[in-house]
Amino acid sequence: MSTMSPKDMKITYTSSQADLSAFHRFFDEALDALEGELDREYPLYIGGEAITVDAPKLADTSPIDGRVLGRFQLATKGHVDQAVAAANAAKKGWAGTPWSERVTLLRRAADLIRERKFHIAALMAWEVGKNRLEAMGDVEESADLIDYYCDSMDAHSGYIQEMKALTPIEHNLDVLRPYGVFACIAPFNFPAALLTGMSAAALVAGNTLVMKPAQDTPWTGLEIYKAYVDAGVPGGAVNFVTGKGSVIGDHLTLHPGVDGVVFTGSKEVGMRIFHQMSTRWIKPCLLELGGKNPTIVMPSADVEAAAEGAMRSAWGLQNQKCSATSRVYVHKDVAAEFTRLLIEKTKAIAIGNPVREGVYFGPVINAAAVKKYDAAVAGARELGTVLYGGGRLTEGDLAKGNYVSPCIAKVPHDSWVMQEEHFVPFLGIVEVDSLDEALTLANDVEYGLTAGFFSGEEAEIARFFDEIEAGTVYVNKRTGATTGAWPGSQPFTGWKGSGGSGKGGCGPYYVAQFMREQSRTRIVR
Repeated sequence: MSTMSPKDMKITYTSSQADLSAFHRFFDEALDALEGELDREYPLYIGGEAITVDAPKLADTSPIDGRVLGRFQLATKGHVDQAVAAANAAKKGWAGTPWSERVTLLRRAADLIRERKFHIAALMAWEVGKNRLEAMGDVEESADLIDYYCDSMDAHSGYIQEMKALTPIEHNLDVLRPYGVFACIAPFNFPAALLTGMSAAALVAGNTLVMKPAQDTPWTGLEIYKAYVDAGVPGGAVNFVTGKGSVIGDHLTLHPGVDGVVFTGSKEVGMRIFHQMSTRWIKPCLLELGGKNPTIVMPSADVEAAAEGAMRSAWGLQNQKCSATSRVYVHKDVAAEFTRLLIEKTKAIAIGNPVREGVYFGPVINAAAVKKYDAAVAGARELGTVLYGGGRLTEGDLAKGNYVSPCIAKVPHDSWVMQEEHFVPFLGIVEVDSLDEALTLANDVEYGLTAGFFSGEEAEIARFFDEIEAGTVYVNKRTGATTGAWPGSQPFTGWKGSGGSGKGGCGPYYVAQFMREQSRTRIVR
């Protein structure tokens, strides 16, 4: 039996499947311990104080079988006002904390996440419907994001830089200063990594926060909040509210006491925030807004690797990733072989309760996602041909959850099915005659987040890198054609309708976006 401790075991989105016996043992222990924590009530945390509401609760239900995992507060606009006020009250003290001390506290939070990672991953698997390895990868990425953003502060000496002196009697300094209070709003699909990445960058830069996790994943968000405050981040510097976005979302992002917004979610919501939040002056609005990501397969490709890569990126987390492969443009010379292999590999994946060992494909997040899936499949049947899947899964225990089958279809590129982001397990295939056609069609959507390419020709690879309109791109990656970005390795940057700043998370330019520049000149006599 392995003597490795749970904290020392590291799982990423591309980890090998070999010899995971110790991992599964630790995960089983975490699942068993979790049973005693279900259906408890959890408060809001504002200014370090726990707050409960004498009103109906937000039931955190699992998409796997509908069980109630916990009951959370439905924050009101008044609670948002309190949280923003608390963040404003704390911002001077937190901004005035030496940057090296902020780094120390946040690195401690990263260590706490690693110590608690099996607990967080186990509850996330139930809360989101992630399989074991994807849930653990999400938690590991959270800790690595904190450390990477702390590394950015270290590498730039807190973003304080000596400048040239124009005269002998002046001393010039350039500093990046925090904006103040950020609203941080996270989606359900990466409830630890995305919430942590956005919040850690804001905090290490010296901003205070009001954090709102997705309505479907409040428990994972609470665990990230706990890691911060247990590490020593002041309660007022980070505030935690739960509730319905339709009730408190706009009130938070448009609040006059909020100095900036960092948001990951739908293009529709992100664009509304962007257009409405800046009135008296322009405020920072950092957005990552989804994708409709293509994979291109050329005749010179290793077609088996291409099918494997497309399968993994299409069906990981049931395609509920902004980076997921949702479109394939395959050259006609290898289209039949690629499609056969893709369907063969899709048929082989284990579908069911994703907290169980060996299951790869679980449920979609909620009933609304099931309806989106039904609509996409109906559109494919009307406009093209469904090659595999396309139905709901209701056998046995699957009837208790939101289960649908992976769907592969041939549909026209210009159809709404191939243009719109569905965020459900649907993959469209289009045959092409040339690389020119593939690149033209791949770029012919409003999104530009990730893209994948399979080819054995160096000239083709060079063209792909130069001409594809996406921020995170991969070539010949069989572990995930369009997915798998990791802090410090692959910056995650959205172009066009997929992003708001052109500089993404996981990369070297992210932290600086949470600060504004101040030039300081002092005359020394």
